[in-house]
Amino acid sequence: MGGRPVVVAACRTPIGTAGHAFKDVTVDRLAAPVIQAVTQAVTGEAGRPVDDVVLGNCMGPGGNVARVSALAAGLGHGVPGLTVDRQCGSGLAAILVAGQAVAAGEMDLVIAGGAESASTAPLRTPRGADRPYERAPFAPDGHPDPDMGPAADALAAAYGISRDRQDDYARLSHAKALAARAAGAFDQEIVPIGGRAEDQRPRVLRAASLARLPAAFVPGGTVTAGNSSPVSDGAAAVALVPERAGLPGLRLVAGSVVGCDPALPGWGPVPAVRRVLARAGVDMGRVAAVEIVEAFAAQVLAVTDALGLDPLEADRERVCAGGGALALGHPWGATGAVVVTRLFSRLVRAGAPAGTLGLAAAAVGGGLGVAALFEVVA
Repeated sequence: MGGRPVVVAACRTPIGTAGHAFKDVTVDRLAAPVIQAVTQAVTGEAGRPVDDVVLGNCMGPGGNVARVSALAAGLGHGVPGLTVDRQCGSGLAAILVAGQAVAAGEMDLVIAGGAESASTAPLRTPRGADRPYERAPFAPDGHPDPDMGPAADALAAAYGISRDRQDDYARLSHAKALAARAAGAFDQEIVPIGGRAEDQRPRVLRAASLARLPAAFVPGGTVTAGNSSPVSDGAAAVALVPERAGLPGLRLVAGSVVGCDPALPGWGPVPAVRRVLARAGVDMGRVAAVEIVEAFAAQVLAVTDALGLDPLEADRERVCAGGGALALGHPWGATGAVVVTRLFSRLVRAGAPAGTLGLAAAAVGGGLGVAALFEVVA
């Protein structure tokens, strides 16, 4: 007997810039503490055994990161583990996979999320080559396969996203993250790692300083180091149970993974969100909270423009109210689970009324979009 899946616990590590705060912490050691935290939050109340751990991961050491992390978390030999790779959408895709298992009645408690240690990820060298490659291909020969930075510049050019708007959005993301931290908005969701309990990156950005930065990827382009997210380390996890368990949380109403033109991968959230809203029979006006992975300000603005959102003015408290990946960091395999954790804090921890809707979305290298719609249940 299945049931609609509900996220009943969610937490994350602080996020560190690669090579800095967590430079020596392996991916399983980032994941294990958040797995432990969400497991204890649920089993302490209901006494359920964990049926599986599903984690997103992009660049890790292989060997089924989810299984290794489950063992490191002390869940016992009987918890299997599944590792999902949908690149930057992996953490959110892992939550959708876990939700499907719960809805099908195959599992009653699944821990899902993602983890990424860019700092300790192995270098990979093709046979016969004399140096490692920077990344695996997102698409085969004959298809566009841009790096994400140039792809963000191309998206900005295609949809008229100006440099000024990108810089304004980046500055706002950092300001919101600093304000959220000062207000204690992150306190309940963060599991300290090595004594560190705060995200490393958020800082005061000044318009004049941002304006002086050169184009980072394309000569004469608009995407800079200041309006791009950093390479990061971190992990996040949620616990999903069937609604019949009667626990408060975020019901997974609908989820979607779609493909789009690999030349403009940042566009992926647009069709993914539209499909989710159509399946749920709601429009964007009913969605109270939106969390989109802020890989690049250009990508967020192109997507929000298409969805009828104004994150710089009218919707600034609806879209990434506590800042996003531009300010907090972008641990690739985890970042899709970070946005769900943020939704959980904004809606469940903040006491939003039952029926309130929240949306999570991510763009993915190679031309994918992932989205999920959640509803508060009391």
